[in-house]
Amino acid sequence: MTAPPLALTMGEPAGIGGELALKAWLALRADDTLTVSPFLVIDDPLRLERLADLPGCAAPIVPIRAPADCFDAFDAGLPVLPLSAPVDVESGNPLSSSAPAVLESIDTAIDLAKDSQIAAVVTNPIQKAPLIESGFGFPGHTEYLQHRASAKSAVMMLVAPMLRVALVTIHLPLSAVPGALTTERIVATGQVAADALQRDFGIAAPRLAVAGLNPHAGEAGTLGHEDALIIQPAIKTLRSAGITATGPHPADTLFRPAARRTYDAAICMYHDQGLAPLKAIHFDAVNVTLGLPFIRTSPDHGTALDLAGTGRASPVSLIAALRLAAAMAARRYGIDDTD
Repeated sequence: MTAPPLALTMGEPAGIGGELALKAWLALRADDTLTVSPFLVIDDPLRLERLADLPGCAAPIVPIRAPADCFDAFDAGLPVLPLSAPVDVESGNPLSSSAPAVLESIDTAIDLAKDSQIAAVVTNPIQKAPLIESGFGFPGHTEYLQHRASAKSAVMMLVAPMLRVALVTIHLPLSAVPGALTTERIVATGQVAADALQRDFGIAAPRLAVAGLNPHAGEAGTLGHEDALIIQPAIKTLRSAGITATGPHPADTLFRPAARRTYDAAICMYHDQGLAPLKAIHFDAVNVTLGLPFIRTSPDHGTALDLAGTGRASPVSLIAALRLAAAMAARRYGIDDTD
């Protein structure tokens, strides 16, 4: 059985997404050990042809009409499903006028995934300010994907070779985190993470380590009450559901090597609690959105406007996102994953 191709979104056209797409295709075609499913890009072919003149980006561009055309086109060049919205932007200079094209690329990928014409959505990074200026009402990709997919709960999990972290809250000011934490929200995050670890990562009995919120996990209430009143009941509920969950663990000791060997994913209460240690351990991680009706991965970095147009951006994280999406798709489609 063959899975449909992967689809890569354009991302912020003033950023490095186009260069990364070209470099990823070149790297995957040049190195047989970097196995990945064929992928298409939802973008402007002319824009990508201009970017192909940059150092290290000289990939042929092959416009296609439908995702199924990707298989025949992939050997000849980077397959591109053209956008209808115009893309006219200068590298390093994001404009709100490009928002319709950015959203069209994302929406097209979502619709194709819902229709099973693609096996996974891989998103290039977006620049939030131009989108918000144009009326985009979401803090980021994850929240928008959840809305478009009508998903009850979407969980951001960052995946690296030595660590996985799932976030209970995502793009919130730190001051808003305690008020946003509920036992139900932590339970939902743990359940979604455990289900995904079984289905998409092949872990039969996932082990979750739940981080505390406060220093020393509250130290018996002397440094905060959320750990005992909100997080501990959530762990108890997860255990009652048959999920191996431990904690709340002090976050300052949860990520040392000996601790990481005791769990398959850490459940973190807020963005930097999980992402700061993960990026210190392995910077080129992959962002995975769990809880959607389709697979979504993304490189865990931004638009790098300062590098855009130079040809110096590294495709390592995007290649990792493509490979992880392919591996997850292989499991869902019942294909032997030898990667």
